[in-house]
Amino acid sequence: MGNSKSGALSKEILEDLKLNTKYTEDELCKWYESFQKQCPDGRITRAEFEKIYGNFFPNSDPKVYARHVFRSFDTNDDGTLDFREYIIALHLTSSGKTDLKLEWAFSLFDVDRNGEISKNEVLEIISAIFKMIPPEEQKSLPEDENTPQKRADKLWTYFKKGDTDKIAEQEFISGVMKNEAIMKLIQYEPKKK
Repeated sequence: MGNSKSGALSKEILEDLKLNTKYTEDELCKWYESFQKQCPDGRITRAEFEKIYGNFFPNSDPKVYARHVFRSFDTNDDGTLDFREYIIALHLTSSGKTDLKLEWAFSLFDVDRNGEISKNEVLEIISAIFKMIPPEEQKSLPEDENTPQKRADKLWTYFKKGDTDKIAEQEFISGVMKNEAIMKLIQYEPKKK
């Protein structure tokens, strides 16, 4: 039956999250309490998510990227993230397991959710990533990576793809895992001050 107390985390969701994430029951319960305080209705809207995400990148424009991140975690397409989706998102993006992060990265790049990524989808996500890189950092990027188009071209060349070819999930994951430079092309790590 789960916990009958109003607003409590259901036993089913708790067991599911313990099984599918690295978090303990105690951690999940504390996170749930905090989540309920910030989102009393139990859901985060895309606008709320974009605002939270923006706090992590005060000197740039992460809105478009945040929208794609949100889409990749809104697994039931209802326009909100519930607690389960939120914790899965947190787990996938903070997990030390590279293959899990790359599974998530693939879902981020697979904008139309058809199970493969096109060069246009890569360009769309890399363009969103670029908006998060402060202009002064963009100036110090290598010549062949200093625009979204150049980054997309470099990634596509690495995978030996023509402009209309597609990349499947396993090909993407194994290819990126073999090359640290390609891993850097698909993400942005803010410089430590």
